[in-house]
Amino acid sequence: MRLGFSLPQIGAAASPEAIRTVATRAEEIGYDSLWVSERLLYPIEPKTPYPGSPEDGMLPYQYKRVLDPIESLTYAAALTQRIAIGTSTLNIPYYNPVMLARRLTTLDVLSGGRLRVSLGIAWSEDECDAVGVPMRERGRRADEFLRVLKAIWTTDPVEFHGEFYHVPKSIIEPKPVQKPHPPLYMGAFVPRAFQRIAAHCDGWNPVFLPIDDMERMYATIQSMAQEAGRGSFTPALVVRANGAITEQPQGDGRRAFTGSPQEIAADFEAIRRLQPTELFFDPTQSPGIDTVDDILDQMRRFWEIAHA
Repeated sequence: MRLGFSLPQIGAAASPEAIRTVATRAEEIGYDSLWVSERLLYPIEPKTPYPGSPEDGMLPYQYKRVLDPIESLTYAAALTQRIAIGTSTLNIPYYNPVMLARRLTTLDVLSGGRLRVSLGIAWSEDECDAVGVPMRERGRRADEFLRVLKAIWTTDPVEFHGEFYHVPKSIIEPKPVQKPHPPLYMGAFVPRAFQRIAAHCDGWNPVFLPIDDMERMYATIQSMAQEAGRGSFTPALVVRANGAITEQPQGDGRRAFTGSPQEIAADFEAIRRLQPTELFFDPTQSPGIDTVDDILDQMRRFWEIAHA
């Protein structure tokens, strides 16, 4: 199981200095990957409550300050040599697939083939309003979007004509370093989205769920991949663990990967039963993790627990 860590591109600590410090230190320690997330805005009166939020439905306060994910990864890639870089997640409705394909190709080329791409269809109605995409179109757009991305990355000349996106017969170069393209994951939690992963993606990128739920959903995706004609292909399982390591035990009802070192160690034992491809830790949304030193401490402790 590979281990990753999230870059500080959200919250009070988000800065060039913080990204530089965390990226270079993660590579020195031996982490396998660095990850970024995405938020466009912090709605004062959200139409869509934040999943798992308190009763007011507000986003975690850290999302009031967000550096762009792709530019943050580009900066981290320039400061490192070995460590992989990944998005978790970029929201499809916020992008044009031709423009995003070029930006991600450029990042894969500049990083020497270290990019991993996780996409989502967005859950925030406020953000979809801001980019002018109706919520009801997200799934259909995603299906086309993935086809356009993969066509640009793997064919020349490229041509595509769909309901939402059109690419005239064109040469689009360069292609990504990784063949046939960078690993492509999606976050998903419902059957229709599982089908999208099974048909078009290299793996599933869930935020940590109860183990039994994750095991059941992952088995569904694997079965759907076989039904989609992908033979012996096994989708990767790349798990995002939002949490924090605390001094005191959090007890029953705690969120996974939030708790004392002993509780986090128990979470590691639980997730290993699913044999995930990768697990990456994101403490940046947790209360009290507000400085670079806080983040570096979480990085060190997470590594130590994982290798105890």
